[in-house]
Amino acid sequence: MTKIEAIVRPGKLEDVKDALNKLGIHGMTVSQVIGCGHQKGRKEVYRGAEYSINLLPKVKVELIVKDNWVDKCVEVISEAAHSGEIGDGKIFLYPVTNVIRIRTSEQGEEAI
Repeated sequence: MTKIEAIVRPGKLEDVKDALNKLGIHGMTVSQVIGCGHQKGRKEVYRGAEYSINLLPKVKVELIVKDNWVDKCVEVISEAAHSGEIGDGKIFLYPVTNVIRIRTSEQGEEAI
């Protein structure tokens, strides 16, 4: 099993969710986050004073999938989140050793 963590633009969340739902992936966790990368923020003017905002709002989508679904999920997320501009986001992959469904005590892939 693999945990997929995708950091994407907030405006691309619905596209990513829809693309994953069409693939048959329905279980995910979504968090609002802030961060910076190559985009390096932007300049804002407030009451005549210029200041830099270097932490930008993003959305983190987390899901656990069977290993044979990883490549397809990454492809679908990449396509749905792509705008071609700096700041489209990143996808991180982590191995998962076990999953336990609390309600039924199922473990492993059956618990996903």
